[in-house]
Amino acid sequence: MSFSSSRRRFLQQSATLAGGLAGAFPAMAAPSKPNIILCMGDDHGWNETGYNGHPYVLTPVLDDMAARGLRFDRFYAAAPVCSPTRGSIMTGRHPNRYGDFVPNCSIRPEEITLPQILKKAGYACGHFGKWHLGPVKAASPTNPGAMGFDEWLAHDNFFEMNPPLSRNGGPPEIFKGESSEIVVREATRFIDKVKKQPFFTVVWFGSPHAPYSAPEHDLAMYKTGPAELQARWAEITGLDRAMGQLREYLGKERLAPNTLVWYCGDNGTPRDARLNMTFRGNKGEVYDGGLRVPGIIEWPARITRPRVSKINAVTTDMLPTICDLLGLRPPAWTLDGISIARAFDGALTERPSDICFWHYDMAREAKENPQPYLPDELQTGTTPTTRQANILFRNYRHPRARTSDFGGSAAILGNRYKLVAAKRGSLELFDIVSDPAESKDLAGSRPELADDMEKRLRAWQRSVETSLTGADYK
Repeated sequence: MSFSSSRRRFLQQSATLAGGLAGAFPAMAAPSKPNIILCMGDDHGWNETGYNGHPYVLTPVLDDMAARGLRFDRFYAAAPVCSPTRGSIMTGRHPNRYGDFVPNCSIRPEEITLPQILKKAGYACGHFGKWHLGPVKAASPTNPGAMGFDEWLAHDNFFEMNPPLSRNGGPPEIFKGESSEIVVREATRFIDKVKKQPFFTVVWFGSPHAPYSAPEHDLAMYKTGPAELQARWAEITGLDRAMGQLREYLGKERLAPNTLVWYCGDNGTPRDARLNMTFRGNKGEVYDGGLRVPGIIEWPARITRPRVSKINAVTTDMLPTICDLLGLRPPAWTLDGISIARAFDGALTERPSDICFWHYDMAREAKENPQPYLPDELQTGTTPTTRQANILFRNYRHPRARTSDFGGSAAILGNRYKLVAAKRGSLELFDIVSDPAESKDLAGSRPELADDMEKRLRAWQRSVETSLTGADYK
């Protein structure tokens, strides 16, 4: 089959999965307990979607969701790397508050999570795919079950085709096939069992995280462009097709109108995939290239016509937003996210508070903070990756926490301006609306604004440090 015919056939198949389903949903009042599905790509940055203008990547299903639902053009991951962002979704808190600083750091058992909240409200809760907040084995106090999920089929970290996955904490098993389709298939099987009650389902894909691999029928669509990225783009296409299979299932089972489906990435685009980038920086940096990700919500019963939101939104907003929609009380301690539910109707046009980012420098952590939060035997994973057999997760006790102990880079984002405090100690100020590429530093010409934003950032960091000591748990 030729390259062009492969792409044509894929787009025709995707039209079945994408087009027509949403248009067939009947109008109805939003239920008090909608079903909720949170989906996330691994290393899927803002630029790598068709609707954001990528010259090669085919994402017809995500494009259709963006065209029919609520599209956030300024949606941010809470951190420029994966584990911390995943923790932010579960808790509504910046991950530095509980020591989830970088990949392979774990969450803490004391944290209150979204599935724990929803389970008490009568939801069946299932997790499928990447976890990366601690080992998924049964003995782990930070596995998906300990964090509130009734069932899970999960991996400690990233995975490729034919992934080794642990079911409910058991020994890993090899699942043959394309990994995005596998996790969606398992998620729909769970939904099929529990659909008589409201369900909360998390689908965290292993794609398109490196190393890149994809089936031949997806690779066949990418025979032009940089050879080193063709398999990555094929992984994104596989993820997109799996999203279509999920939507098709919801439509056939008449669950779609009452189901909120929220898709996002976990951090910005990696350096090796910086093609067609609008933004400065990449994964691992607090410039927008490392933080801005796709953000789409589809919920036909509530979002009855297409909307594009320009407000700043972030993954920490997910927990407080869902609690707000359901009339549930969020945890009483400090949250960093806010409810953005009013954006669903277009009523929220400007964020009422800043978003703060802080990417710790972990270089000195093990040496200067040698007391692990949990013993190694509870923090050792069981599901191998292509790079290591067993991950040893880390979290450290911080009886005293000071910004000077950690360094790293930080940023504070307002509705128009963003201040970046780089590792080297310098301050940069950008007009993120007129200069989304963060190319013109205004710190010298707007010193009063830079000073005011730095004060707000440092005050927030002091709050984070208080949480890091464990004060919130007392």
